Amino acid sequence: MGKGGMSREGGDEENMAAWLVGLNTLKIQPFTLPPLGPYDVRVSMKAVGICGSDVHYLKTLRCAHFVVKEPMVIGHECAGIIEEVGSEVKTLVPGDRVALEPGISCWRCDHCKEGRYNLCPDMKFFATPPVHGSLANQVVHPADLCFKLPDNVSLEEGAMCEPLSVGVHACRRANVGPETNVLVMGAGPIGLVTMLAARAFGAPRIVIVDVDDHRLSVAKDLGADDIVKVSTDMKDIPEEVVLIQKAMATEIDVSFDCAGFNKTMSTALNATRSGGKVCLVGMGHNEMTVPLTPAAAREVDVIGIFRYKNTWPLCLEFLRSGKIDVKPLITHRFGFSQKEVEDAFETSARGGNAIKVMFNL
Repeated sequence: MGKGGMSREGGDEENMAAWLVGLNTLKIQPFTLPPLGPYDVRVSMKAVGICGSDVHYLKTLRCAHFVVKEPMVIGHECAGIIEEVGSEVKTLVPGDRVALEPGISCWRCDHCKEGRYNLCPDMKFFATPPVHGSLANQVVHPADLCFKLPDNVSLEEGAMCEPLSVGVHACRRANVGPETNVLVMGAGPIGLVTMLAARAFGAPRIVIVDVDDHRLSVAKDLGADDIVKVSTDMKDIPEEVVLIQKAMATEIDVSFDCAGFNKTMSTALNATRSGGKVCLVGMGHNEMTVPLTPAAAREVDVIGIFRYKNTWPLCLEFLRSGKIDVKPLITHRFGFSQKEVEDAFETSARGGNAIKVMFNL
């Protein structure tokens, strides 16, 4: 977890966590909490979602350049109830329902001092090796990274603030507004929250693209103005660009590649208007072969995002006000037993009709 922790064989076993102990192997084992610091809170976890990165760690013991080298508690999309507060915590009290921002930055490096703390090289992020995660009965976390939920926002919705933050940060980076027509490549969880965020930021028209009929139907139900089914064949890009532009019925100002393949990035670069932007969202393939020079000749800006910064208050306001409804994204729910943890991760890994798999602790 963010403040550290360790496995133990004996003693008080009240606090249990889901440990990634080997390839395709999760075990619920005791998890010792660190002492509560003056600015920390102890949180009883109530809702934890499964992210694609969690599945990558389970299946490969790595995600991008992060490698699991020793047993690690999994999970980082989370919300819970305050059980105890440190002596200097003034903003939270036991019983408060909170959503947790999972990354603890150093606040000393240049990135942090410039306000871009998501780029902090010393970030301690839930379930990013070697830092433990939050799929546990309880965790200890800094109070300033725990955000009180509005009365009409559930704990599950609070846990969804983490993936939603990715979409919100992407829209901020791309300056999405009421005059921005948006293309989203990929209708997985991140593509869908990016679509919802773009709408909340005022995008008047949004087209979403995927290879899967079910996910496209979900996107349509969630408010996409149009959907386009595509193939995985690079040779189809020219005709698919025509179809996408026809579906948009106006110029594409910003494209979000939420899949991260050669084909999705190439399609986005070709479909976006001259002077527009293409934003790569999330962890795509490490190396891509894409038509950068033609895009540069049209002054298409390519931007990237990494996690998020200062997004939880806005996410919670979007949820409170009803501008964004993430409830339809939660398709599967599991409890916190050994079998249910294993079944939940297999459900998430299979994909199919699963969008967001959620634990209720």
